Amino acid sequence: MAEMTTAQYFAFLIEGTRTAKVATVRPDGRPHVVPVWFVLDGDDILFSTAAGSVKGRNLRRDGRVSLCVDDERPPYAFVRVDGVAKISDDPAEVRRVSDRTALRYMGPERAAEYGELNAGPGMIALRVTPEVIVSEADVTG
Repeated sequence: MAEMTTAQYFAFLIEGTRTAKVATVRPDGRPHVVPVWFVLDGDDILFSTAAGSVKGRNLRRDGRVSLCVDDERPPYAFVRVDGVAKISDDPAEVRRVSDRTALRYMGPERAAEYGELNAGPGMIALRVTPEVIVSEADVTG
């Protein structure tokens, strides 16, 4: 195993269309993990969700979050980011995040369609500034 350099983990995060598995804390302390589309904005990770979803409600109550992005192909690799999510209800920010993630995951042909869908009423944008980053490349090495 080899820890990634800063340049390597940022390159890993933006490669292709890997999803981030987002872990939040339920009111009773149990974890909740779901995959999300995400993009980078400088060092920050951006994603959107419905305000009323389990992760949306969890993050309103407790902003602590952990995200894990992995490569499931040998020799395997992952990046884990821990931080606190900042929530934006601003429709312009929600649309900006939705448009960027739609472009990444759906391509230019369907970006507008999915950007609009994921920026509708009740959606929020989240910004996670990394506090702790753990990364491993060549896990089987």
